[in-house]
Amino acid sequence: MTRTSNPDISVGPEHLPALRRRIAAVLIASQILGGLGVATGIALATVLAQQVSGTEALSGLAPTATVTGTALLSVPLAALMTARGRRPGLVLAYLIGASGAGLVVVAATIGSFPLLLVGMTAFGASSSANLQARFAAADLAAPQRRARAISNVVWATTIGAVLGPNIAAPAGRSVAGLGIPEAAGPFLWAAGVFVLAAVLVAVLLRPDPLLTARALAPADEQSTKEGRSLRAGIAAVAASPRARLALTAMAISHTAMVSIMSMTPVDLGHHGASIDLIGLVISGHIAGMYAFSPVMGWLSDRLGHLAVIGLAVALLGCAALLAGTAGPNHAQTAVGLFVLGLGWSAGLVSGSALLTESVPAATRAAAQGLSDLTMNTAAGVGGAAAGLVVAQASYGWLNLAAAVLLLPLAVFALRSLRATG
Repeated sequence: MTRTSNPDISVGPEHLPALRRRIAAVLIASQILGGLGVATGIALATVLAQQVSGTEALSGLAPTATVTGTALLSVPLAALMTARGRRPGLVLAYLIGASGAGLVVVAATIGSFPLLLVGMTAFGASSSANLQARFAAADLAAPQRRARAISNVVWATTIGAVLGPNIAAPAGRSVAGLGIPEAAGPFLWAAGVFVLAAVLVAVLLRPDPLLTARALAPADEQSTKEGRSLRAGIAAVAASPRARLALTAMAISHTAMVSIMSMTPVDLGHHGASIDLIGLVISGHIAGMYAFSPVMGWLSDRLGHLAVIGLAVALLGCAALLAGTAGPNHAQTAVGLFVLGLGWSAGLVSGSALLTESVPAATRAAAQGLSDLTMNTAAGVGGAAAGLVVAQASYGWLNLAAAVLLLPLAVFALRSLRATG
């Protein structure tokens, strides 16, 4: 039996299988709620931003603010988790996200675009919680099943994330008599869902998976205060070529996905698509992101993480081609967005597993926090640029730019495959 000074942890190796199942069940339930809240709000974010700002050129700043918030909050939240465990970090992230959703509703009601961006930034904390949960699943996973453990939690987001865009329209109509703009209604619902997720994690995520993993680790793998800093994470990633590839794969996959996805509702609107149809297309995209993640996890564990990173490049490139040439063909756009989701899933699952196994255990949590900071910062820049590209050129040019962005990752992955082959 392993005992620590923390009364929340009293675990022996013989209890690990049952503990893994229980922790996974709680994380899956929280991911369902978190995915529902994020997807419900984000489905009409660009539409709401366009209405409040009065210009299409600024519409891409709404999802960009969300991604920026996810990036900015990833470091302090990761620091909180490394110091006190996954549970307090996840609870705080969901509560900040709920507050942000409330601010968005207020901003839309009074017509303040700056306040809308502040709310969307805080809303991004909920995405940070969803992303960090995948690493919570990896804390106690066996090394040979790490990618599958990550992918199972990512998959759980499917249920809420697919439902979210489809209830965006009813959520909007539900606030019609309250003086709240229809496109802001989904954010009111999202706030309530995030509060439920926070309560679930606070009550049931016990014992804390990260603190338990530390308690069970050999003495020479115990993390120190210095090893939990952002600087330690940077040093660990810089020292490992495979960790650098993992970070690059997640950053580029996420940037390509966010850039294309965020402007697709605007492009569909230009071609006469209704809000309900836009919701269906985004639902299909989110299904591609999450529903097939267990397949990506299985492939990553069986074929190797580098091979699945290569698959991610191929899928994302195909998605850019389909979406960028669709024009008024809504069905082709839907297929392109679905494939875009598959590519993102392959990049995130394989990159997360590769990063986790490529850095020392003592600096693993710091490196994981760095990964979310990097990928969301890159995606924030991409999302901001996406609105400008569509306004000045076209949606097709945006997809071409995303495809070009994949080339460095393809070269990096190919070199790594040859080096290990």
